[in-house]
Parts: sequence; C-alpha cells; structure tokens
Amino acid sequence: MALFGLMILVALVFSSIGFKKYVWFISIGYGFSVGAIGVALLIAGHGQLTAAMTVACILFVVYGCRLGGYLAFRELRSSSYNSKMKTEIKSGDGMSMAAKCAIWGSAALLYACQTSPVTFRVANEAGTDFLLIVGMLISVIGLIVETTADLQKNAAKKVNPGRFVDTGLFRIVRCPNYFGEMLFWTGVFIGGITIYAGVLQWIVAIVGYLGIIYVMFGGARRLEIRQNRTYGDDPEYQRYVRTTPIMIPLVPLYSVEKYTWLVA
Repeated sequence: MALFGLMILVALVFSSIGFKKYVWFISIGYGFSVGAIGVALLIAGHGQLTAAMTVACILFVVYGCRLGGYLAFRELRSSSYNSKMKTEIKSGDGMSMAAKCAIWGSAALLYACQTSPVTFRVANEAGTDFLLIVGMLISVIGLIVETTADLQKNAAKKVNPGRFVDTGLFRIVRCPNYFGEMLFWTGVFIGGITIYAGVLQWIVAIVGYLGIIYVMFGGARRLEIRQNRTYGDDPEYQRYVRTTPIMIPLVPLYSVEKYTWLVA
C-alpha cells in the first residue's frame, strides 16, 4: 500500500489549487491530480511496466490534461460561464480552513482510490492480462464520448446560447459527458479485477469506483435542477426530458431530481 499512499500525496499536492477557489478541489484540481498520478505511476514503474500498463498510465495523463485544461480554460476565459456560476456555486469565502482541509483531503483520497486499480497493478507487478486490455478499451471509448460531448455542447452554445442542447450525443442521453466519465472509470475498475492482493485493495478500488459514480449522478442532479429552472416552461425541453434518458443510453431513467441523497 506504500505506492497507494504516495498517490494520495500526489493528489494532495495537485488538488491544493482548491485553496485559491474551493470548487477547484473537485474540478481543476481533480483533472490535474489524475494526470499527475499517471505521471507518478510511469516514474514509479519505470523498467517494469509492460506496454499495456504504460498505456494505462498514459490514459490517466491524457484524461487529466484534457479535463483539467478544459475546466481551467472555462474558468479563466469564459466570462459568460463565470457570470452564470456566480448564482449557482457558493464562493466559499466564508468557509473555514478546517472545512476546506476536509474537502481537500477527502477529494485527494477519492482520486487515489479511483486510480488505484492501475496503482495496485504496478505495485503488485501484475503485468498484462485480458481484462486490462478490455478495461482500457472501455476507458478509451469513455474518453472519446466525454470529449465529443464537450465539443458538441460548446458548438451548440455558440450557435444558440439561450437554448438547451439536444443535438449530437445529447439526442441519445442528456448528460453524455457524465456518461463518458462513468465509462472511463468503469474501464479502469474492470482492468484491475484480476490483480487485487487482499481485501483492502478490493475495498479501496470499490470505494473509488462507487465514489465517482455517485459524484456523476450528483452532478447530473444539479444540472437537471438548473436546467428545469432555466428551460422548464419550454414545451420542447419538456418533451426532451420525457423521452431522453438522463445518464445512461437506453436505460429509462429520466430524472434524478427527487433523489435528495445525491448531494455531491
């Protein structure tokens, strides 16, 4: 578990950006922490990594740089986004240092848990097996889906910034970026199923996987509440939400607003 502890430290360092703006603990800090963990695993496993394991680590780097870079650009360059979010997200100015440290520590732990299937594969010198390949393919598909969704949403908003997005992947599912995120981490978890050494490693990996799934559904609930407030009187929007699943294509779950326990 020593290598896992090191990944927690890496996540703590890179998510500490949240002390400037607390929401960055779970946004920009999240992306860059995952990317940094990928780099740290490449360094820690130097000389022992198989080609597939190297690719698994690189996927973290690509994922983290894409997400962290996208979120940083949106935060720093999009005035319309920042104006909108001022009414949606608390500034955190009155938050105590203890509360900020609690968010920082729990977020860093979650990021280390999420990436732990690859960490444990490196630590256990488990090499490459069939499930690692399958998991990586699922993760690549997830990365493509969430990247495509972000690009499609940005393009649609440039054309009609006052309308909800229901084109491209958004025709199939209302939160394709969250769906892609879940696919990515599902692939990571599947890729480690055969290599966990003991109950503790299983617990860490399961906590990380279930944790990010919970966060994604919580994010979908926040988005649904915000969109209902903005577009609720639009008949086209009402038709859209009645006929398009919110999180997973073909699964007839159309709303999570009533699930108040999704507070992430």
